[in-house]
Amino acid sequence: MSRSLDIVIVNWNTGGQLRACLASIAAAAQDGFVLNRVVVVDNGSKDGSAEGLQDFSVPLMVLRNRENRGFAAACNQGAQGSAADYLLFLNPDVRLYPDSLARPIRFMEEPVNARIGICGIQLVDESGRVDRSCARFPTPRMFVGKMLGLTRWLPRVFPTHAMTEWDHGENRGVDQVIGAFFLIRRSLFQGLNGFDERFFVYFEEVDLSFRAARAGWSSFYLADARAVHRGGGSSEQVKAMRLFYSLRSRIQYRFKHFHRPSAVGVALATLLLEPLPRLGVAAARRSPSSALETLHGYALLWGSIPRRLVPRSDGSR
Repeated sequence: MSRSLDIVIVNWNTGGQLRACLASIAAAAQDGFVLNRVVVVDNGSKDGSAEGLQDFSVPLMVLRNRENRGFAAACNQGAQGSAADYLLFLNPDVRLYPDSLARPIRFMEEPVNARIGICGIQLVDESGRVDRSCARFPTPRMFVGKMLGLTRWLPRVFPTHAMTEWDHGENRGVDQVIGAFFLIRRSLFQGLNGFDERFFVYFEEVDLSFRAARAGWSSFYLADARAVHRGGGSSEQVKAMRLFYSLRSRIQYRFKHFHRPSAVGVALATLLLEPLPRLGVAAARRSPSSALETLHGYALLWGSIPRRLVPRSDGSR
């Protein structure tokens, strides 16, 4: 029996990347599954990137938001009402190969993989170099090691969040796969109430993967299926905002999943200590623009402290 798939793409001013992504979906093989729909959720784009998309031979639905609701909220919006067996959350800066969809679904359908809830595939850049995109679940030690530069000198004691020491050349179970290509069983996604929408962007897939693991499901990285991932995407347009949202989501994740003393300590280090090495790197590179972006990002973060940063521990929205 053929399984079914819905694809959700969140778009925000991605220009021609979205069209290239949709063209690659249309060209991808649909062996062993039926593509029910491709939902593009446009988060208030101003560049016209969500216009004229009906040219592609895919079952397309376009949802338009007047403003940027955030990545997690838009993903949930796109998945609402899905009756498919699988949901694929796909970045618009990804281009699929012919087997990018059929191979992971076939893998997930194997009886031995019945408890694998989330699957990612190998992502390569425009030159074909493999992006080391899988990660471990964060710990306080990881955050402290990164902030103090200890991950470089004592990697066994202070491992990195991203699994950069592994070449991503073989299939293996992992804690978390990157959200650029995030295939999940729809029943699991709904059972976990989807993404936590208080993560505006960044760490929403880390949080969901962690909650899935606590519920007895695992994530898997499939190296024998590939896609091209440009990286950066729309966030390249607003680097200071990207830094702000990344740091804020990290703090939110800590308070949600760490013991409170650890969360408070790492959050204070993020707010007070981490800006210094970042500014030092900008100075070493003689990049005033990077220094200004860093200062702007941290100013936004410090200004957000009076607001409620911490999600509830139950994962509800």
